[in-house]
Amino acid sequence: MAIPTVLSIAGSDPSGGAGIQADLKTASALGAYGMAVITALTAQNTQTVAGVHETPADFVALQIDTIFADITPDAVKTGMLASAEIIEVVAAKAAEHSFRNLVVDTVMVAKSGDRLLPPDAVQAMRQKLVPLAHVLTPNLPEAEELLGRELRNDDEIREAARELAAMGARHVVIKGGHREGDTVTDVLFDGEAIHEFGGPRIETTSTHGTGCTFASAIATFLARGESVPDAVGQAKEYVTEALRRAYRVGGGHGPVHHFWELWDEGS
Repeated sequence: MAIPTVLSIAGSDPSGGAGIQADLKTASALGAYGMAVITALTAQNTQTVAGVHETPADFVALQIDTIFADITPDAVKTGMLASAEIIEVVAAKAAEHSFRNLVVDTVMVAKSGDRLLPPDAVQAMRQKLVPLAHVLTPNLPEAEELLGRELRNDDEIREAARELAAMGARHVVIKGGHREGDTVTDVLFDGEAIHEFGGPRIETTSTHGTGCTFASAIATFLARGESVPDAVGQAKEYVTEALRRAYRVGGGHGPVHHFWELWDEGS
């Protein structure tokens, strides 16, 4: 029996809440086979990022080439890319191997507030990777950094999604978790129309890796054959429940509960 395959190109989080660890858990929880190309080793926990050790760009390229020599992923998700050089390598490989269903999560800052992408690499992301994205998933601060301006209201966020699509991304989802209010609304522009996905704000400190999990869930649903709007809607439902069911791990921003549905079935 064939299984959908999802490749994550991202950094490693030894505390298990974000990065490739979150991506692999998400793919497994949602019925896909997860694979990982590691762009950086981080020393982090639920409270801080103590250090980052970048993978040499040529070794990132070798990891990607080796995967594609044997397996063609049904979807590819990028996360923390660490440097302009790595972004350029990943973009080149995306074009060379014709990545299917490329979901670009524009990771720039960790939940702890620590910077994960140097400011000089943002331009490389804007010019090299954004135009290749099948789905682009910035949060509000990342969208502001990509566009170079503050987004102050709903109309400006909708217009920002259109502008990011004009950079080349086929679909853009601007996540609403950084806005205030009891409802969290994610805005999707599909190249023609705006779609909005609202859900309750879950009051919890267990929010480490939510962006990684959301983007990986979108990639997994795309790998399973869903349309982009359906993939985004199902990913939002999955993450909302993973936040609601989150368990307490560590003294800072803990992880979400990736396997909540499996645990329900096993009870």
